[in-house]
Amino acid sequence: MALLEALSGAPGGGTEGVQVTFARPMPVSPSYFSRQPEFNDSFVLVQDLARRFGRLPTLPPGQAERVAWKTKEQYRLAIGEAVKARDYAACIGLVKRLHQIHPDLMPEEVKQGIRPFKRDINIYLNTPKLMPVDRFGRSHGVGKRKSSIARAWLVEGMGEVLINGKTLNDAFGRVHDRESALWGLKSMDRIDKYNVWALVEGGGTTGQAEALAMAIAKALVVHEPALKTPLRKAGCITRDPRTVERKKPGHVKARKMPAWVKR
Repeated sequence: MALLEALSGAPGGGTEGVQVTFARPMPVSPSYFSRQPEFNDSFVLVQDLARRFGRLPTLPPGQAERVAWKTKEQYRLAIGEAVKARDYAACIGLVKRLHQIHPDLMPEEVKQGIRPFKRDINIYLNTPKLMPVDRFGRSHGVGKRKSSIARAWLVEGMGEVLINGKTLNDAFGRVHDRESALWGLKSMDRIDKYNVWALVEGGGTTGQAEALAMAIAKALVVHEPALKTPLRKAGCITRDPRTVERKKPGHVKARKMPAWVKR
């Protein structure tokens, strides 16, 4: 383009009769030579929208339209680029902030800018699967923690607890583990209302106790669905994903390395 402009400004006017042997094509996007051209363009657009419209009034938390956002893996498959987790987290944070703008004041370009990050599903069609109480009056729940798995059955009773055929005191020697295992019942004041029969396997006593707490809480929700929110606030429903970090080759432990010796 610079060559054509230079030729057009030459005496005689215009470029008639001038043969151009080479013209460099210019890419449409400045991110053309990047490894992530499509994501970079979307990220720059979202940043520009956040800078221009970030001060518009927003809706209170929980009142905005429910939207299913694409995960990092889903976005990678959609655009065919290896997007870094840190960059996508920063981008989706701005997208969610723009989504909180009041619908009556949200510009059309904001709607178009955040559309590539939405999933094409109707979130209102997703209904939770209800676990029924069987004909014996039992409810079933499964919990996991670290490498431990627990399955618990709850039935209305006087507060008896059997874990792998043992009493609570025989199954867990530490007082902390006993309280952790029955934390769901204790926090909801249901210790003397239900009998618990459970099977636990894998891991150690701490992992088994916390997995059992999750299993009991899920079984309790089957009997009393109204307790789901209080149990979630008590930390009994949400799965704890933390595990022990694995040891690496050449390291003493997960991160500890042997002492460096010069000679």
